[in-house]
Amino acid sequence: MALAIHFHDQLQQPHEASLRDEALAGFAATPKRISPKFFYDRHGSELFEQICRQPEYYLTRTEEQILASAANDILDIAGPHADLIELGSGASRKVRLLLEALHPASYLGIDISEDFLLSSTQRLAADYPWLEVHAACTDFSHGLNLPDDFSSEHPLVFFPGSSIGNFTPAEAAQFLRRLHDVLPQGGGLLIGVDLIKELDVLEAAYNDRAQATAAFNLNLLQRIRNELDSDIEPSRFVHRAFFNEAESRIEMHLVSPAAQEVAIEGRHFHFAAGESLHTENSYKYTLESFAALAHAAGFDCSGQWTDPRGLFSVHYLRRR
Repeated sequence: MALAIHFHDQLQQPHEASLRDEALAGFAATPKRISPKFFYDRHGSELFEQICRQPEYYLTRTEEQILASAANDILDIAGPHADLIELGSGASRKVRLLLEALHPASYLGIDISEDFLLSSTQRLAADYPWLEVHAACTDFSHGLNLPDDFSSEHPLVFFPGSSIGNFTPAEAAQFLRRLHDVLPQGGGLLIGVDLIKELDVLEAAYNDRAQATAAFNLNLLQRIRNELDSDIEPSRFVHRAFFNEAESRIEMHLVSPAAQEVAIEGRHFHFAAGESLHTENSYKYTLESFAALAHAAGFDCSGQWTDPRGLFSVHYLRRR
């Protein structure tokens, strides 16, 4: 029997673009593209959890190590009674380190995949019976309105996984500014940010030998085939990920090795041999460049932690 959690469906955004709308617009664009937010149906979320367990994918385990070692420092900065709001909660593993360190009265998990969100927040409610657990399914990238019954004078927003890297720097600045405007003065943002590093380490993380990332990328096409009127065949595309040094980002693409035509909702789209669908960017920062971005959005850096190898970073930002 499902445990009781506070589920908020009023946060759904009525003007949010649908998979159909974005697929039709993105396949007609030059170059072809689609938002990475559509990776995360239930199966996509499960595949991402497989990625996080791959030896090449340093991001998850490194961030968890940083959070574990910095937990007391984070508590000192956040202070008591900082209610936690997790953006892109996924399996909610990392937040457990914060729940055990901060012992907040309430937690709000926000994710775009409703089924995955409900299962993960129900597990939290079972494991932390003292915790008031809320869940909201929404695309927070377009703005964030907190539920009326999740009032907190001292919220701490947790945005792990270097998901900020999915935005362009200009989009990231806008996203941080929107968070700044939602938070009360002194409110906190604890955010994971991936760092620039050796090329082979970066590219291996998105080209794991088990091909978990390839399956995750190709599942986006399977989702289009399942949910829309489409004849698209995922097996006719291949995963490609590489570091674009000029833009300081990993790019993920689905490449069509041969010329082909695909139909979506009665419209036909041609792929030339070698043409790709651009599915994701993952921007990488230096400590200094991200601190400057956050400062311009109205935040002061109260804490900054990295691992010994300098692979990844966690920043505690406080709203000015």
